[in-house]
Amino acid sequence: MASLKEAKRLVVKIGSALLVDQKSGLRSDWLRSLATDVAAIRARGTDVILVSSGSIALGRGVLGLPRTELALEQSQAAAAVGQIRLARAYEEALAPHGITTAQVLVTLEDSENRRRYLNSRATMETLLGLGVTPIVNENDTVATDEIRYGDNDRLAAQVAVTVGADCLVLLSDVDGFYSDNPHINKDAQHYEVIEEITCDIERQAGDAGSGLSKGGMKTKVMAAKLATGAGCQMAITLGTPLNPLKTLEEGGKCTWFNAQTNPQAARKGWIAAMKPHGEVTVDAGAGAALMSGKSLLPIGIVASSGDYQRGDAVAIVTADGQHLGLGLARYSSAETVVIKGMQSRDIAKELGYKGRGVFIHRDDMVI
Repeated sequence: MASLKEAKRLVVKIGSALLVDQKSGLRSDWLRSLATDVAAIRARGTDVILVSSGSIALGRGVLGLPRTELALEQSQAAAAVGQIRLARAYEEALAPHGITTAQVLVTLEDSENRRRYLNSRATMETLLGLGVTPIVNENDTVATDEIRYGDNDRLAAQVAVTVGADCLVLLSDVDGFYSDNPHINKDAQHYEVIEEITCDIERQAGDAGSGLSKGGMKTKVMAAKLATGAGCQMAITLGTPLNPLKTLEEGGKCTWFNAQTNPQAARKGWIAAMKPHGEVTVDAGAGAALMSGKSLLPIGIVASSGDYQRGDAVAIVTADGQHLGLGLARYSSAETVVIKGMQSRDIAKELGYKGRGVFIHRDDMVI
């Protein structure tokens, strides 16, 4: 049975309806209870990332906009006003627990473009390494239909994949996955665990508008497919009670979707399947370091060939032509020619701008 207590890196999705009451505004008591849960989870060494809706709902109230569907420009204006309040609310709720927060705004393009994806990954890895809890939301002030996730279920799953999380919790207005809408069909079957997302499970999820919240259960199953395929277990549970994560830990009703692999193996498999755009030759010292699990530094590179950009896959070979592995380059081929054999501290002086300390990080490499 899956367990939240075993998670090393947790992503939690919070919907607007949980965070904002249309009549009274921000549900401060609920948010404080969530902050208490987050602090308890972090105290045992688990990284926590929160994916939160709520900016448009908060901004709408401040601007006095109607509760009916808003025009795109009205939604974006509401998001601009509400995002400040949303970030401040999380900061004020988590600060008493000694937790520093960071705001991360993303669009669909940030995950589809490999360079932006790597930038997002590096930023969030650095924040987590510094003990910060990122608060992630879609960048509604700039996102239009063609660059929108459209729902924070799939955004949360993409964030989980990006940061290599092993657990994703969707706090919802329903306590799990059912064979049918339980509000309509009293005989609907509740699933405690779903080992594999079959065609029958997808059929039972219905269409995108059939669920109890925006996007419906179908988007949650789509999120589960993305997360579990990348080695991340996922839970759908009722988020409305106070201390929802504590309730889940203590056996609260939910549905767990079990992961099909683990995050590290999934990422390595993804990289291994890539076609290299170029090749770097490394010296003996770098080769030995790579075999022992180290990252590849520019100083260990003796030659580069091919035409590649930052984020592209490049092959790693020894001077005698032995193939060592494959990895995602943090510099373009043109930059690599300049910095090969160079100490990391000298890169900025040579390129004229600050770059990454490593050429291929060990997490972005398959040996």
